[in-house]
Amino acid sequence: MKKLNYRLVLFVLALIFALSVLFSGKRPTLGLDLQGGLHMLLGVKTDVAIKSRAKSIATNVAFFLDNEDIYYADLTIKDTSISFEILDKDDELQTKALIQENLGDAVETKENGLNFELIMTEQEKLNTKENAINQAVDTIRNRLDQFGLAEPTKAAHLQLMAVDEARNTRVTTMSPEEASSFGDVILYDAKTKEPYLLREIPILDGSMLTDAKVGYDDNNNPAINFTLNGQGAKIFGDFSGKNRGKRMAIVLDDKIYSAPVIKERIGAGRGQITGAFTTEEAHDVAIALRSGALLAPVEVMEKRSVGPSLGADSIRASMFALIFGFVVVIAFMVLYYSAAGLIANVALIVNLLLIVAVMALFGATLTLPGMAGIVLTVGMAVDANVIISERIRELLKEGKSITKAIEDGYSNAFSAIWDANITTLIAAVALYVYGTGPVKGFALTISIGILASMLTAILGTHGIYEYFLPKINKNRLKFWFGIKG
Repeated sequence: MKKLNYRLVLFVLALIFALSVLFSGKRPTLGLDLQGGLHMLLGVKTDVAIKSRAKSIATNVAFFLDNEDIYYADLTIKDTSISFEILDKDDELQTKALIQENLGDAVETKENGLNFELIMTEQEKLNTKENAINQAVDTIRNRLDQFGLAEPTKAAHLQLMAVDEARNTRVTTMSPEEASSFGDVILYDAKTKEPYLLREIPILDGSMLTDAKVGYDDNNNPAINFTLNGQGAKIFGDFSGKNRGKRMAIVLDDKIYSAPVIKERIGAGRGQITGAFTTEEAHDVAIALRSGALLAPVEVMEKRSVGPSLGADSIRASMFALIFGFVVVIAFMVLYYSAAGLIANVALIVNLLLIVAVMALFGATLTLPGMAGIVLTVGMAVDANVIISERIRELLKEGKSITKAIEDGYSNAFSAIWDANITTLIAAVALYVYGTGPVKGFALTISIGILASMLTAILGTHGIYEYFLPKINKNRLKFWFGIKG
C-alpha cells in the first residue's frame, strides 16, 4: 500500500485555505500610508487625570461616611490631598477602618485629632496616569467604532454636582479663588450662560454610568436618558433622599445642562439630561457617554495628512518592487535549478497567497513597511529552498541515490533553516511588541511570512519531491536539479 504523502496534503490544504479566503472577498485593510488619510499623535494630560482621581476619592469618602452615618465637616480637596473632620470622637476608629477598607494603599493617612488628611501615594499617581492613557486608547477606539470619524474628540464627561444653596446668591460677585476657598467651583449653564456655584466634589461621575440613550423630555425635546450601576444608584438615591428641596446640577464637559430641584428620592439609578440638544447632538452625546468618559483631556501633539494620490503612488511603487523582485527570483531559480527551481517557485507563490490570506482573515493592516516585509519574505522563502537544493546537489555529486539525496538534503538543511527562521521570528516578535505602527506592520508581515515559509518551503516542496520521486531518474538530473547526471 502506498504511503500517505502527508506533506503534500498539508501543502494542498494550505493552498485551498488561501484561495478560499481570497475568493471570499476578504482583503487586508490598507494602512494610512497606502490609502491616504489623517495621522494624528495624541497626548493625554495625565495631571488632570490625577486631579480627577482625587475628586473620585473624595466622592468615595463622602459615600462611605454617609453610608455609615458618620457625621463629618469641611470635606475639601487641595491638589492631591483630601481633608475632612469627623464630629464624634467615637467614630474615629471606624473611620480609620473604612479608609483602609475602601482606599487601601491609594492614600497615605495623616491625623490631627479628629481631622483627617488623605494624600494620594506616588504609586497611586503612577497607576492613575497609566490608567488614563490605557483608558484614552480604549475610549477613542470605541468612539471611532461607533462614530466613524464624525466626532471622535467629544469628551462627554458626566458629573452630578450639588448646588451650594447657601452661597449661590453671591455667585455673580464671587471670584473662582473665593469659590475654591469654600470647596466650590463656578460653572455656567450651557444655554443661558447663567453661573452656578457648585460643590467641587461631585456626587458621582460618568464612571458609574452603564448606559445612555436618546430620549425626550416632558416638552418632547431631545434628551439623554442614563442608567447608573449599583453603587451609583445607591449614591444617587441616598443623596436625593436627604436633599429634598435643593438643586442638583447635571454637568457635561463642565457645562450645566440642567439644575432641577429635588422633589423626592430618585431610585432605580436612572436620570435624564435635558438642554439645548438637537436630535443629532443628543445621539452623539449618548454614544460618547456609552463608550466611556475620558479620565483626562487628550491634546493633538502632531498632525499630518497623507493624500490618496500619494498612497496610490506608494502602492504602485511597492507592487513594482514586489513584482520585479518576484520575477527576477523566479527566473533565477528556474535557470539555475531547473525543475527544482520551479518547485521552489510554486512554494513561493503559495507562501505569498498565505501571507495575504492570513492578514485578510484576521483584519490585519497592510502598511508600506509591511509591503517591504513581503518583498523581503520573497527572498527569505526562496533562501530555504536554495539551501535545500544545494544540499541535494552535493549529495547527488557524491553518488548518493536520488531518494537518499533528497531525504538527507532536507535533513541536513533543516537545522540551518530552522535556526535562521527562529532567530528572525524572535526579532520580528520583539519589533511587534515594542515597535510603533509602521514597525509593527513590517514585523507582522515578516512573522507571517516566516511561518508560511516553514510550511511551504520545507514541508511543501518535500511533499512535491516525494510525489515526483518515481519519475526522477539519474539520466535526467540536469532537468530536475540543473546538474549533469
